[in-house]
Amino acid sequence: MSTTLLMVSDHVVALLSGVAWFAAGVTLALRRVRTALAALVAAVLVTLVRMVTVALLAGRGWWFVQEKVLLGLPLLGAAATGAVLLAGPRLLAARRGRGDGGSAAGVVAVLTAAYAALAGFVVTFVGGYPLTPSTALITIALVCAAALLTARVVATPAGSAAEAGVAQVPEGRREIPRRRFVAWTGGAVVATAAGAGTGLSLLPTPSTALGGGPGLSSPATVSLAGLRFSGSPAPGGAVRRHVLTAKKATVRLPSGREIDAWTYNGEVPGPAITAVQGDLIEVRLRNADIEDGVTLHWHGYDVPCGDDGAPGVTQMAVGPGADFVYRFRADQAGTYWYHTHHASHVGVHKGLYGTLVVRPRDGTGAGDQSPAQRMDLTLPVHTFEGSVVIAGRDGRTVHDASPGEPVRLRLINTDSVPHRIVLAGTPFRVAAVDGRDLNGPGEVADVSLHLAAGGRCDLVFVMPYTLVALVVDDERDGGLLLRPHADAGDARVEDTSGLPELDLLGYGAPAAVPFDARKADRHFTMVLDRGVAMVDGRPAYAQTVNGRGHPSIPDQLVAEDDIVRFTVVNRSLETHPWHLHGHAVLILSRDGTPATGSPLWVDTFDVRPGETWEVAFRAANPGIWMNHCHNLPHAHQGMMLRLRYDGVTTPFGGSHGASPGHGATT
Repeated sequence: MSTTLLMVSDHVVALLSGVAWFAAGVTLALRRVRTALAALVAAVLVTLVRMVTVALLAGRGWWFVQEKVLLGLPLLGAAATGAVLLAGPRLLAARRGRGDGGSAAGVVAVLTAAYAALAGFVVTFVGGYPLTPSTALITIALVCAAALLTARVVATPAGSAAEAGVAQVPEGRREIPRRRFVAWTGGAVVATAAGAGTGLSLLPTPSTALGGGPGLSSPATVSLAGLRFSGSPAPGGAVRRHVLTAKKATVRLPSGREIDAWTYNGEVPGPAITAVQGDLIEVRLRNADIEDGVTLHWHGYDVPCGDDGAPGVTQMAVGPGADFVYRFRADQAGTYWYHTHHASHVGVHKGLYGTLVVRPRDGTGAGDQSPAQRMDLTLPVHTFEGSVVIAGRDGRTVHDASPGEPVRLRLINTDSVPHRIVLAGTPFRVAAVDGRDLNGPGEVADVSLHLAAGGRCDLVFVMPYTLVALVVDDERDGGLLLRPHADAGDARVEDTSGLPELDLLGYGAPAAVPFDARKADRHFTMVLDRGVAMVDGRPAYAQTVNGRGHPSIPDQLVAEDDIVRFTVVNRSLETHPWHLHGHAVLILSRDGTPATGSPLWVDTFDVRPGETWEVAFRAANPGIWMNHCHNLPHAHQGMMLRLRYDGVTTPFGGSHGASPGHGATT
């Protein structure tokens, strides 16, 4: 059984447990003996099943069960034991015709078990991971308060004290003080626990996580303002200058539909930026009329930190009428893209993105565009108003390719959700992932590819004598068609929904890697979840990392040349494409299964529900880097933090707790 299915099963059983205990309490209060006894038995059985599901889930990792093991189950177990002891004997006796089975104490005990079951369920969804002393104390206080309130409501008159299981006292003269004593004592305990829990929640938390490494050792002497490229092209390289103007415009989609978009130079996608390895890229960004401001982030490209385009950290957002110049040398060959990093959950969706392709340099400086590689299509995938568009700069979805011609398709997912890609009609190889070449990629056919949000993959093949179709999300219309000759006509694409997914962790041939991840200098665990947290100074039902939302998530401190290891755990039921700026990470394992194929270096990897990923990298690009979910609405809702190099500071308002990008940077 998958971890996701175990998580869902546990949620269902937890909910059923609460329902069963409430049913038992209500029917007991109504003196419906048979129904109450059946509900009590069902509640006990469901609680035992809950223990089994939690035990099975614990085998997938402590992160998935911490609050259940430390709070939820003990609280429910104690309350359930009291309920069975107080209500069970009376119900069994009533079943045999002795009494009506009811007692105030029994009703209160069974309903307290119901409150405990409900509290455990709510804590999982509201508190999440990690369980804090504050959350535990407040939860216990709320359950006890509910029990006291229930006792007050169902309290039996003094004349019926014997029925409630207490000694008869003439005219209730001694019973009333006893109730008052219990109420006052219970109230004091509840108030103390609630106050302590609230007080603990207000204590300051560390602003920096060390990951097992040393703390700050260098004075903050390096400013991000100075971490910018100031050199020249490599020998033989050229300077490639571009001007991108961010502005609103009406654009026409390949389908002919017109939409209101935010654009670079009035185009969606923006102008394609191309270079040959070693060239110097210089881009002047101007903002015509985007009120909130814009930047340029070079997704997956390891630029100097000052050119990374993260407002509030590496620069200020470029407001209307202003401009900013980015300069970096194109030392990495491959497929990349650029997009605004200010309010990006809105800006990228509306069209503020474009492609960046750097081709490797051959001896003449012509890159890889030799006659043997004639068709090379860069294909950003983007969703406009519910319609997925995959097309090159010319907007065409049908291309002619000669049989025997080598073809390279560069796929870029510019959306916030993954896409399922199928290349039908020909065998192919996955030559590169996230701009990095794979080692020994083998030929595959009749498989699908999972393209993470923000991720890229390059597919290469030799054009056959038959039609080839690129299918997105198993939609037979709206993809890309390659024809061996102009009069080949159109062909209906076969159903691709049943094709298996190619697992890239086992694809290609193994090769040596430049470090030993087992000897990491720092190890950070990031548990991704949902819960109540502060986001940009406001309480919200947030997308969280280790129970916190941006900007309250501690910075991850590293030193230059550290080997850094991440454990990324997804406790939620949503996919989180994880993206670290300025560094490619090496995939080590998924759910404990090591990667066995080509070394897989990525800048964005999808952590699906219930998955646990291990990745590593060498800290070789000093700066302060955003580290976040690239489902951009998730990042806007709190799921982002910073990786900070020892000794580096920023003059752009990005001290811990500041909100880069007007609370919407991702």
